[in-house]
This record gives sequence, structure tokens and C-alpha cells, in this order.
Amino acid sequence: MSKIKGQNYKRPAFLLVLMNLLGFGLLYVANGYNINIIYVGGGLLGLFLLMYSIIILCRMGDKFIVPMACMLITMGVILLCRIDIAKYGVRQIMWVVVGGAAFFVAYAIYYNFSRWNKLWYLYAIGGTLLFVITLLFGARIKGSKNWLSIGSFTFQPSEVTKILFVMFLACYFSKSWTKPIGKIQPKLITLLVTYMYIGFLVLQRDWGTILILFSIYIFMIYVYDDDYKFLMFNVGAAAITAVLGYKFLHHIQVRVNTWLNPWADISNTGYQITQSLFAIASGGYFGRGIGNGSPSYIPEVQTDFIFSAVCEEMGVFGGAAIIILFFLISYRCFKIAINTSDPFDKALTFGLTIMFAMQTFIIVGGVTKMIPLTGITLPFVSYGGTSIVVSLGSLGIIQAVSAKDERGRNGGKDKKSGLPQEGREDAK
Repeated sequence: MSKIKGQNYKRPAFLLVLMNLLGFGLLYVANGYNINIIYVGGGLLGLFLLMYSIIILCRMGDKFIVPMACMLITMGVILLCRIDIAKYGVRQIMWVVVGGAAFFVAYAIYYNFSRWNKLWYLYAIGGTLLFVITLLFGARIKGSKNWLSIGSFTFQPSEVTKILFVMFLACYFSKSWTKPIGKIQPKLITLLVTYMYIGFLVLQRDWGTILILFSIYIFMIYVYDDDYKFLMFNVGAAAITAVLGYKFLHHIQVRVNTWLNPWADISNTGYQITQSLFAIASGGYFGRGIGNGSPSYIPEVQTDFIFSAVCEEMGVFGGAAIIILFFLISYRCFKIAINTSDPFDKALTFGLTIMFAMQTFIIVGGVTKMIPLTGITLPFVSYGGTSIVVSLGSLGIIQAVSAKDERGRNGGKDKKSGLPQEGREDAK
């Protein structure tokens, strides 16, 4: 049994090594035998194997979500190196290193602190402060005022706010927070904070994050609250807000009209989405091959439209592989949420998983013209420091929940080694 168990742990590492060797090997040939490709690929693979080895040796819970996330990062880095290795590829590797550190820091902090379910007010205040600071001092980039710049360093506070929002909701839906503030019940406070955040995002014109936050809220109401009138009230409010936004906000009108008929203004507002569709169609089932596509024709291909570049050079099957990996990550995370006995851990893991799933759906649906384009990044794949660091940090929290559940099922934690008892006996 232990032999089979050990082989199951090794299999994700073998697949990860094979994927990196194949992907960067093809890129090395396509890029005129540029030795820098080998350095980048080797460094990335070394980092992933180090992270995976630490997870295995330290008995850090689930053995599969991190390798699957690493596969997504690999596909993204390959495309970014293909677009511009110096400008995007190497920088993304640097952010992956920071993200790997954020993963273990988030894991350690969440695993060793036990009162997260009591801090709902800090999550609400922290998210509000980030919104206010962004509105006052933020920079407007690509039409959205959701960036803060400190010297040459630029980041998106809304990425951090998403985690704080999920933790805030988890406090209420896990029943950890039941005391009213004055005469205001927690249910109403949660509603007010949610719509206040949405109001801030409207001022920032960050429509993608609005969809993500509201989707998390609606899904958690659906799962945890049996008051269907309250659910329908929120769904109705969202529908009315969407109609009013389309009627009175020109920016939303342009987005919706471009989604309905991008060919009407193909040289201007419809240029991005039509180039995305051309790229996906030209890739066919198996793709044009790494290095043989034309991703530079798509504006912002390294961020919003990285999925289109994947489909062009790796084909529909390459795009399907990304979607399947996200499905598998969501499945493993939902499984962790179901198995854990702590109500707050359960609600938090569920909310973070919905965050990943909805962000993936929104961006993939946008670039394929399934839904209006909102301009957010594809987790683990798109270029961007804030996105990769926050995504890996969120995964670290889920990993900690998995480890705590595993410790509980294995009979507690050994005081000397810090390992579950069963893991310590296996090590002997």
C-alpha cells in the first residue's frame, strides 16, 4: 500500500517535469536555440520541484493542487517567453518566486493562527481602506482606476480585497459572527458591506472584480442561506443594476455593443475581440505550433488575452487543457471544503474556490465572445505580479486548510516534529 501511495505522490511531479521539458524544448527550437530559454525553463522547473518537495516532506496536506497550478504557470510562462522573454518571461519568473514565497507564508500564518473567524471587522475595515486609498491616490490604467504606484512598482489593491472579502463573508456564513452591532443584524451588515464594495468598484470602473465579488456573495447565499427571498432580492438587484448601468454608462454600452457585434467597428472598439477570435480559429485543434503564431496582433495579449494566444499556438486542445486544469483545481478545493470539519475553514475554502472559478469563467468567456469582455487576468497564466502573488497566496490558505484537516484525521499533531502522527511513523 505504501509503495502505491508513494507512486501516487510522484506522478504529479513526473507530469510536471515532462510538461516543462516538452514545452520549453519546443520553445528553445522555435526561438532559434536561444540558451536563455533553457535557463528560464530550468529555473522554473527547479522552483516547482522545490515547492512540491517541501509539501511532500513536511506533510502539508493536498498533494495535487500545487502541481496543477504549476502546470498552468508553465503554460503561461512559455507563452510570455514566446512573446518577449526579457520583458515578460523573466519578470514573470521573478513574480513566481515571490508568489512561491507568498504561498508558504500564507500557509504558515493561516495554519498557526486559530482566531481568523473572529476578525470580521478587520476584514471589512481593511478592504474599505484599500478602496479609499485607491480612489484617492490610484492611477487610471486601461480605463480603470484600480492601481497604486510606489516608484516603479505598481500593484492592484483589489486583488487583496477579494481575499479580505471572502474572509469577511466566511465569518458570517460559518456562524462565527452572530452578534448584532446595535440593532443591525450581521446579515444586513454583510449586505451593506457587499454593496458598498460594489459601489467603490463602480467608481473605479473595475467591472470584472464587481462580477467576481458579487458572484462569490450570491453563491455563498445559495449554499448557506435557506432564505430564497433574500437570494432573489440580490439577484433582482443585480439585474436592475446591470440594466441601469447599460442605460446610463457609456463605457458599459460600448462593452455590450462590442460583444453583440464586434464586426461593426472592427478597426476600433471591436479590434481586440475580433483578433482574439481570429487567433483561436487559426489555431485549429492542434495549434500552429509554439513560435508559429502571431500573438502580437492582439492588444494586451500578455494579460487579458493570454488564453487566445494559447489556443492559437497550442490549439483548442491546449485551451481545453487549461480549462480542465482549472476544473481539477476547483474539484480538489471543493473536496477540501467538504472534508474539513471547521465551519470557517469550510466557508473560506468554498469562497476562494468560487473566486478562482468565476475569474476563469469571466476571462475565458470574454475572449471567446461568450460574455462581454471585462478585462481581468487569467489566474496563474496571465502576466502580472499582483495576480500571481495573490493567487498563490490564496492557494497557500487552501493548502493550510487541507493540512489542518489531514492533521485532525490522523489523530493530531506530534509536538516534537510538528508532523501528523501517521506521517511521523511513515518517516521512521
